[in-house]
Amino acid sequence: MKLVLFDCDGTLVDSASLIHETMRRTFLHFRKPEPRPEQTRAIIGLTLDIAIARMQGKPHADEEDVAMMAYYKSLFTTVRRDLDFRELLFPGIGDLIGEIGPRKDLLIGAVTGKSRRGLDLILDTHGYRRFFVVSRTADDCPSKPHPAMVTECCDETGMVPADTVVIGDAIYDMQMAKAAGAKAVGVSWGYASVDQLWNAGADAVVDHPGELLAHIG
Repeated sequence: MKLVLFDCDGTLVDSASLIHETMRRTFLHFRKPEPRPEQTRAIIGLTLDIAIARMQGKPHADEEDVAMMAYYKSLFTTVRRDLDFRELLFPGIGDLIGEIGPRKDLLIGAVTGKSRRGLDLILDTHGYRRFFVVSRTADDCPSKPHPAMVTECCDETGMVPADTVVIGDAIYDMQMAKAAGAKAVGVSWGYASVDQLWNAGADAVVDHPGELLAHIG
């Protein structure tokens, strides 16, 4: 039995445009310089308050960053509706989940910097709630790369990190996995470069969802 934990944004779904537009409107509302798309992509995966602080060059989030986080959350659904935006699965992800979801030798979960509401929306939109038996979000745990998301999923399912595979597109996913003692598998179709994933401690990096089967077992 193995536990397979997927990151969401940049790994399962392509949400960079939606995240950036919401972030852009948030920064302008608070009279901050408009962020560049690459700035937003670099923080995807972090908890929102920390992400907003990092985008401004701050080491830690302050009260204003928390206020910006709250505004971002209030705006997200509006931006999603305005753009008629639906976070689409990356090519091949649907086939992968359709293959591994019903397997009895695997437990599947999610570890994401999204809110609980955001993750539930993704799982419900794509019909995956029945496959994902465990999850941790920004509402539940410290931000990646803290290992709590992984270790709490392990505790809930009765698994150990040595039998856990974390799949993600960000350096924070790789660092989180290694800090927890789990296997770290990076995906090249997300928001970090392949070199960044290797440098962050990835045990493997794949170019297509089908290649993950070899690392899941």
